[in-house]
Amino acid sequence: MFYILSFFIYIFIPHLVDMEGYVMNGIYPLFSSSRGNATFIGNEKCGILIDSGVSYKRLGIAMNRCGISLSSVKAVFITHEHSDHVKGLAMLTKKHDLSVYGQGITLRNLIDNNAISQYASISEINSPVNIYGMNIIAFDTPHDTEQSCGYRINFENGRSCAICTDLGCVTRVVSDALTGTDTVLIEANYDDGMILTGPYPPFVKQRICSERGHLSNLDSAKQICRLVSSGTRQIILGHLSQENNTPHFADCAVENELSGFVRNGDYILQVAEVETSGNMVEI
Repeated sequence: MFYILSFFIYIFIPHLVDMEGYVMNGIYPLFSSSRGNATFIGNEKCGILIDSGVSYKRLGIAMNRCGISLSSVKAVFITHEHSDHVKGLAMLTKKHDLSVYGQGITLRNLIDNNAISQYASISEINSPVNIYGMNIIAFDTPHDTEQSCGYRINFENGRSCAICTDLGCVTRVVSDALTGTDTVLIEANYDDGMILTGPYPPFVKQRICSERGHLSNLDSAKQICRLVSSGTRQIILGHLSQENNTPHFADCAVENELSGFVRNGDYILQVAEVETSGNMVEI
């Protein structure tokens, strides 16, 4: 009963406060799929957005569904330039006074493609960024773009989380960045059987399954097992392909790999919704 109650508190209560009334930070997976990605990290007062891969209108609706105003977003951190991660960035930075952070080549390509408003404050992330009580570190991920990265966020209270999607394999750099975090949103993009028999042409399947493509359920599960073994407790599976995966397949793959651990005891596992219904995970 205790574990069930703990799971409910972690996942389904949108705004948690401690006994002194302090609003706690959380991860809000607003959108997560191969068609659009955006994650808010913070609280109803302020926070950051990782990617803006849906329209400005849809982003605002999703934020409101979580009880948070778009004005609470103080900065946007971009992982890479693919449209499912930057589709709404131009309008977002036009309507709000935001700082945009990203790797150098990614930012230059976004500027050249008019994907960022000319009025936005743009900063290349070459070292840890310290803003709003967060220490944010970018780490390289192997993906089929000129540059791609994930982010680790360390909080003043000693807690930490990471966002890691769009990678074809788990490198030492990635593994080191994720190890020791309390909460990780990690990609589980495709099921091996579904992509093999699915409708995509062979060259697309080859790209997805390459070391610069996406993580399969099994690859994700193996890395998650290593993370749980080193102390990570909360896992969010994200960026599932709607053509080559299902939440059930992804969940089962990870749970099977973690058969030596107790679910909702040693670890808490959930699959991010394609579009949020208002849920969050407390950090």
